[in-house]
Amino acid sequence: MNVREATVDDGPVVRSIAVRSMEASYSLSPGTIENAIRQWYGVDGFAEKLEDDDTLVLLAELEGEPVAFSESVIAGDRGDIHWLHVAAMYRGEGIGQELYETTRDRLEDAGAETIRGLVLADNSEGNRFWEAQGLMKIGKGSVEIDGTAFVENVYVDQESIDLEPIVVDDRELYVDRSDADRGSDDDFYTVYVDEARETQYGYYCGACDSLVTSMDAMGRLECEECNNARKPTRWDAAYM
Repeated sequence: MNVREATVDDGPVVRSIAVRSMEASYSLSPGTIENAIRQWYGVDGFAEKLEDDDTLVLLAELEGEPVAFSESVIAGDRGDIHWLHVAAMYRGEGIGQELYETTRDRLEDAGAETIRGLVLADNSEGNRFWEAQGLMKIGKGSVEIDGTAFVENVYVDQESIDLEPIVVDDRELYVDRSDADRGSDDDFYTVYVDEARETQYGYYCGACDSLVTSMDAMGRLECEECNNARKPTRWDAAYM
């Protein structure tokens, strides 16, 4: 199998793989899938992704035929794998595994010390995939797909998990530096009440070191102190 960086000319085949993968993995309506694909992989949107220095899109080819792709974002010393789609007819052949390993290598070459995988909570195959790679679920988030909010699970390398204790109003809380989402000015980090990560307290704003304890139904965050903001920017991939 050959893995290479995608080009603008790969837009049609990337959209085709994403459609077939989504149809095989979710009970979403054809209209929802079509709208999501158009939003994220339309001609202009796809070109913008490829021009973004922090975004990595890799295309896997089997005997010259594109069969899978991954999309990742590099945020400082962390690499987030947002998408890993394998066309339904090529699943079960180890393509997803090999693409993941190549994607991980490329992210680490780019400076990523922590690798995260994100997947919708109801994608049982995707969750099993990350567990099989040795990643551990550390929290949940929310993503918007065609106007509807869905819960996503966040997985991370177990060896890179790091909690930072903080004290707020005489109460000890724990900031998870491995579980972060990019904001307009800096990252938001998940904050837990306990070291076991069983109860989430809110978020920690990396821009001004303030706590954010509210999120709207679509997963939007905004720090009242410095206006650092996070808005949902992706929808989930199907992993195989």
